[in-house]
Amino acid sequence: MSANTFGQRFQLTSFGESHGVALGAIIEGCPAGVHFDFAFLNSELQRRRPGQSAIVTGRNEDDLPEVLSGVYEGKTLGTPIAIIVRNKDQRSDDYKEIATKSRPGHADDLWREKFGHTDHRGGGRSSGRETLSRVIGGAIARMVLKEIYPELKIFGFATSIGPITLDPQQILKIESDLIEKKIIVDQFSSRLPDQQKNIQAQDLLLKAKTEGHSYGGTAEIFISGAPVGLGQPVFHKLKSDLAAAFMSVGATAGVELGDGQDAAEAEGSQFHRQESQRHYGGIRGGISSGEPILFRVSFKPTSTVLDAAKKGRHDPCIVIRATPVLESMAALVILDHVLWARQDKV
Repeated sequence: MSANTFGQRFQLTSFGESHGVALGAIIEGCPAGVHFDFAFLNSELQRRRPGQSAIVTGRNEDDLPEVLSGVYEGKTLGTPIAIIVRNKDQRSDDYKEIATKSRPGHADDLWREKFGHTDHRGGGRSSGRETLSRVIGGAIARMVLKEIYPELKIFGFATSIGPITLDPQQILKIESDLIEKKIIVDQFSSRLPDQQKNIQAQDLLLKAKTEGHSYGGTAEIFISGAPVGLGQPVFHKLKSDLAAAFMSVGATAGVELGDGQDAAEAEGSQFHRQESQRHYGGIRGGISSGEPILFRVSFKPTSTVLDAAKKGRHDPCIVIRATPVLESMAALVILDHVLWARQDKV
């Protein structure tokens, strides 16, 4: 199997299986002398961790990182950074049936067809647990970005879970409150930053877990403080690299930039004359404009449903734990383009 490395100048290599000894990440291209914030790395992993609430998978992992190389006396060395997280709460017997019988909508059968010999336990490498490696890489990318562009912030929050949806005005207010530090998304267990809809989502997902059902949803990634000029004009547009990063996360079903599908239905003279440039999503010609960058990512319902969901331990909605993963993928792409942009002119 190839293609386990992501990025051009700042590279993440992801490794490990869901029920193996450990998963981890190798980071190459990180500059030397960056303050390594171990507490921040740990906090990011905890945001993605299973078992964090009653409405996510019940798998109980500590997800504590072990730094093997690349860091000395609290700073990066510029050499490859290797970090692992050991698996502790595998229940592989729960997955005996899917060794030969595929879950609807999952990659089980396609992996068997493509590779012949696979690790079916917990989904193996096609499990959502693989995203742990991405969060490690994204946390380190954010450490570097903090030193280069301290004003750059990457936020993620759910905009819908199943039929429960934030309206456009709510989303605008949430974006403003995030910039002004008036709201903390992680205080809402569903990551829908609205008290009433958070409660509705909790009730919906608790019932789904009991009955063996699942739901899809949508998350927004909102990046403020990004400099002008990130992205290449042809094959590595910032929007295409971000879209590819988001779509590489398991269970993603679609990506929209700015107004997305609504832009396809707009009349040009009105669309391009709006006072706000929010509808462009902060990117024009594939290059960042300095405006906030806005993406929405849609997820399909979790594949493990009905009897399999009741027996195993699975998320009734992937969006909750996928949101920090999307933030991490955004950080990896933004840093990659920050380093790339330094070569664009003297």
